[in-house]
Amino acid sequence: MSEAPKAFPVSWDQFHRDCKALAWRLSGISKENGDWHTIVAITRGGLVPAAIIARELGIRNIETVCIASYHEYKDQGSLEVIKGISDEISATKGKGILVIDDLADTGKTALKVRELLPQSHIATVYAKPTGEAATDTYVTEVSQDTWIYFPWDMEMSYVPPISGKEDG
Repeated sequence: MSEAPKAFPVSWDQFHRDCKALAWRLSGISKENGDWHTIVAITRGGLVPAAIIARELGIRNIETVCIASYHEYKDQGSLEVIKGISDEISATKGKGILVIDDLADTGKTALKVRELLPQSHIATVYAKPTGEAATDTYVTEVSQDTWIYFPWDMEMSYVPPISGKEDG
């Protein structure tokens, strides 16, 4: 992805609300299709939403798969599986497994996990049009040319007023 002309900063409060909205949506799907017994979080972005969703859905077993696709926080490059899925989880082929990530950008990461767990349910908080088809459930679609600034990527700092007039 080249330099994004649009920015979408997401606060901790907004991200928490969006994760709870995803959990609510997933709770309805779970009732229709049987309960999930395990969450697989795609690290690193899937860790925070996985924790929130695990709490909301009452799932205690959380596994990770570590896949790097963004390098230097600039462009999505080749996928690198840093840590695979345990043999125990792999043996399920994904049955009863809920895979969580923060974003489906191109869908490449989700498709890689789908190869590993073909029967899993993949859910993301946000999805871009190119990545949307690789997910089963998501909450918010953002345009392909938007860069999402997640709360863990930002710090709190003073911002001068729009008028430029400083009180003091």
